[in-house]
Amino acid sequence: MALLKVKFNQKKRVKLAQGLWLMNWFSVFAGILVFSMGLFLKIELRKRSEVMDNSESHFVPNSLILMGILSCAFNGFAGKICYDSLDPAKFAKWKPLLKPYLALCCVFNILIFFVALMCFLMRGSLDSTLAQGLKNGMKFYRDTDTPGRCFMKKTIDMLQIEFKCCGNNGYKDWFEIQWISNRYLDFSSKEVKDRIKSNVDGRYLVDGVPFSCCNPSSPRPCIQYQVTNNSAHYSYDYQTEELNLWRRGCREALLNYYSGMMSSMGAVTLLVWLFEMSVMVGLRLLHTSLESIAHPEDPECESEGWILENSLKDTFKSALENLKKLGKFNQVEAGGEGAEGEEGGKTPAITTVS
Repeated sequence: MALLKVKFNQKKRVKLAQGLWLMNWFSVFAGILVFSMGLFLKIELRKRSEVMDNSESHFVPNSLILMGILSCAFNGFAGKICYDSLDPAKFAKWKPLLKPYLALCCVFNILIFFVALMCFLMRGSLDSTLAQGLKNGMKFYRDTDTPGRCFMKKTIDMLQIEFKCCGNNGYKDWFEIQWISNRYLDFSSKEVKDRIKSNVDGRYLVDGVPFSCCNPSSPRPCIQYQVTNNSAHYSYDYQTEELNLWRRGCREALLNYYSGMMSSMGAVTLLVWLFEMSVMVGLRLLHTSLESIAHPEDPECESEGWILENSLKDTFKSALENLKKLGKFNQVEAGGEGAEGEEGGKTPAITTVS
């Protein structure tokens, strides 16, 4: 029994073809939307590429761009088929291509569904690449005189100001690295010497943060140096008082920003996938309803359209049997080649009679 069998007359076939033609052009615009989303996400990721450890995060935008291009191509082609299906003479040239085209549509819809899922599942990968990238960026913050790294201070400062964040996981991350360049340290000062000597790696570590960590909404002037020294500031307790520094780490801020963006894009891509599936189902119904016309010379006659010629169970069984036959055929061929090789390897024995 055929799956989703529907009876069509000439009027219904024309309406289906016209509806599909319109839906295909809507799908072209949906493809442009998916392409634009991928391009926008790629640009946003490139803006912060200095604080990202690898290029794996570009998999999602690249996939969205590809799916957008393929969507425009597939649906533009399907629109032409639907338009020509109204004329039996024009439709005849497309008839042999419809089955391979529908098979490609199935593959395309599987891919677009996979890309939509990846938009929701990339958070873990993005988290690790941001954590390592920000760690490296903070390490190079002081290298304002080093070629290739001199821009990092500005990048980190602008990032912390824009996203209202501080450090990788929090402001205390700055206590663990030397973020002040040696160029601006007075090595004749006893305090500087003592700090450097007290550190195993010979780094100048302070309980301070860059100015970009300061929260301008705080009524108190920014305390960015000696953050943990209560006696250095009047009426101050860093453990209980609300600090005038951004509490949130930049990894969390960027992760929430990109995750929210990709989740929205994933939801839109899923809607596009559902629309593409409905177009593919409609095209299959149109294809089978035109193929099953009993009297092609009479365009007014009724016909039947379906999604699958047999039920899902029978179709699955048939596919398994075909795979088994293909496997047996390959085994027979391999066995035949092996036997030929053995026969060719044998040398006939020659008996000499004296």
